[in-house]
This record gives sequence, C-alpha cells and structure tokens, in this order.
Amino acid sequence: MNSKEKFVITISRQFGTGGHEIGAELARRLGVKLLDKQILNEVASRMNAVEDAVEKIELRNPLWRDDFTNFYRTYMANAEYNGQEKDQTTHALFRAQADVIRRIAKEESCVIIGRCGFDIFADSPNALKIFIHSSLNCRKRRIAEKYDICEQDAAAMIVDNDFSRELYTKTFTGRDWTDACNYDISLDVSKFGVNGAVDMLMRFIE
Repeated sequence: MNSKEKFVITISRQFGTGGHEIGAELARRLGVKLLDKQILNEVASRMNAVEDAVEKIELRNPLWRDDFTNFYRTYMANAEYNGQEKDQTTHALFRAQADVIRRIAKEESCVIIGRCGFDIFADSPNALKIFIHSSLNCRKRRIAEKYDICEQDAAAMIVDNDFSRELYTKTFTGRDWTDACNYDISLDVSKFGVNGAVDMLMRFIE
C-alpha cells in the first residue's frame, strides 16, 4: 500500500481483540477518516430514513438476533450454506452501506471497521486488508474487564459475536471470515497489545 496516494485500510477483527481501537488509532495517526457508525448516518440519508430506523434494520441482520436466528436454524437444518433464506431488507442495507463506503473511499483515504470491507475492496490496488485476532484467554479478560462481567459470560459473548460475524461475512460475501487469503496482514494482538499493534502496523505502512 502506498500511503502517499489515496488508500483504504480495512479492519476485520475477532470480538474482544480491540480491533476497533486499533482502527481508530490508525486513522488518527494517519489523519484520515474512520468509517464505522458513520456509515449508518450515510445510509439513513440514502434510504430516506431516520438513523433510528436504520439501526433497527441492522439489529435484525445476522450480526445479532431475529432474522439471524431464523437463518441459523435453516443453516443447521440443511447442513450447508444457502444465502436465499435472507430477507431483502437486510441485503438492501448491506448493498447501500457498500455503495456509501465505495463513494467515500473514492473521495478520500479512510480506515474501515468491519462491514466486510476486505471483500468490498478485494480488487483495489491501494488497499491494505487487516485481520485482528488474539488468544481466547486474552479476549475473555478484555471483555470481562470492559463490560464488568465474569470470564464465563465473556466467553459466551465471544462465541456469539464471533459466530455472528462469521455468518454475516458468509451471507454477504460467500467468503470464510478467518481465511488468511482474504487479508494482507493477519495480526495476533496478544503479542503486542493495542498500542503495540498500531506501532507495528504504522511501521509496515510507512
């Protein structure tokens, strides 16, 4: 990636790794836009809806509950992936988000958290695609401290969120979320910590 030209950095991450913090700090140090919740505001304008309505739609995607539950039941019953069970609203939201992300990236350099950014910019010549992972024990400790819960509950949150992200990715891209072939860098932050990971990534970028 050439940081002297317009670029995109995508961050995919396991739950509890501090991937959002890493992306935010990278964006700050590089002086570029961070795209995460802002995407919802852009989509709200494009879809002529208020932000709360868009957030309610997103809460219904495979990242969390109701249609995810229905999809998961069908998935397990069939023992194979079939993307046709998903309702059109969720797919429409994903496509709208992808369009907004591409438009912003055409105008300026940015760091994108999640949203299958690695797939959206799979063929981009100046994109750096990063996957952040860590040991389960490190993630349990981080989540337990962040949410003031026991490590058993933290482990349950990790399982739920990781599987949701994996299924979300499979649903909208057909790709395996943890496949190293999707990324330029796969980084175990348990060896560096958040600040150390950012330092290392900055050295790589520079």
